[in-house]
Amino acid sequence: MPVATLKDLLEEGVSGRGVLVRSDFNVPLDGSTITDPGRILASLPTLNALIDAGAKVIITAHLGRPKGEPDPKFSLAPVAARLSEELGRNLQLAGDVVGSDALARAEGLTDGDVLLLENIRFDPRETSKDEAERESLAKALVELVGDDGAFVSDGFGVVHRKQASVYDVAKLLPHYAGNLVAAEVEVLAKLTDEVERPYAVVLGGSKVSDKLGVIESLAPKVDTLVIGGGMAFTFLAAQGLSVGTSLLQEDQIGVCKDLLERFGDVIHLPVDVVVADSFAADAQSQTVAAEEIPDGWMGLDIGPESVKRFTAVLSGAKTIFWNGPSGVFEFEKFAAGTRGVAEAIAATTAGGAFTVVGGGDSAAAVRTLGLPDSDFSHISTGGGASLEYLEGKELPGLKVLES
Repeated sequence: MPVATLKDLLEEGVSGRGVLVRSDFNVPLDGSTITDPGRILASLPTLNALIDAGAKVIITAHLGRPKGEPDPKFSLAPVAARLSEELGRNLQLAGDVVGSDALARAEGLTDGDVLLLENIRFDPRETSKDEAERESLAKALVELVGDDGAFVSDGFGVVHRKQASVYDVAKLLPHYAGNLVAAEVEVLAKLTDEVERPYAVVLGGSKVSDKLGVIESLAPKVDTLVIGGGMAFTFLAAQGLSVGTSLLQEDQIGVCKDLLERFGDVIHLPVDVVVADSFAADAQSQTVAAEEIPDGWMGLDIGPESVKRFTAVLSGAKTIFWNGPSGVFEFEKFAAGTRGVAEAIAATTAGGAFTVVGGGDSAAAVRTLGLPDSDFSHISTGGGASLEYLEGKELPGLKVLES
């Protein structure tokens, strides 16, 4: 069943109506400084369209993982300041989620006003496994927008979660996909239903266990599967190599061995690694062949020969999905592998390939390394959500929009 979109809602008319928008403002912070505003910027088209149409906009979002109670460290205050600046208008931040301050502010909204509720995860009902608890929070959110309100789901990074502000509230209000969610789904369809070949997937990050589902699902469908990052060491161990003190999931070695036996023709692993004597930005480091990692040393990046090989196997691809850095890019000394892979993907974009950066750490790496967003066809705002979509899992926050 097709999903109603923001365009449909605007055609129905929103002037004077309360519209609850679930955005994804889970941005990285250094103290109270936002280090990557990508998710805030991505939310602007939907918010501006509603403001311009005269809606009373109430935004709900989360930041970090508070323990179901207010925690100043996870306040949305830095987000409110940046969002206000980007929207070019005054924006109110409620002092609570659905309490007396939020209610009073919601009642005082006039057409085109914007209210941001405090971090939705300050309320334990948001992430509760108990449906009745989640529903009670959803009802409190509905109360803020009123009987003729509407719900716009625009936080793609959370649509794989069955949470009150993503799932339960959509069952209580007329619901629509925001521009961001609609655009993400359109892009992911190009990676699943209408893929132009050769199709390459580049995976990195620390844990194999996090990516097993996506490897199982994609390995039979892709032409090339490049594996870097911490997860590569469990695959190297599965080949019988010693990996020193590198990140290793011993309980996954058997699984990796099985994957290599079944999909060895498409899986490409690092042939050299940059090893360090400790996990630190200023650690002693050296580049060694993958089969010569010294005892007591840990791999923190892929080496230059691996970058060269990965660049070669990616160069002919027409479609690339990248999720997870190739090394500890946050440390300058161990960022070259991730930069090399990112530049290889960017080169294919320039040659006409369709390239998607799958959110999370990969998106942060692109920005930390100073690469322009325009080097890629699309930078997703949802790491976990895009992986689950590609695995073929049903995403509750999308499924509910179809009803």
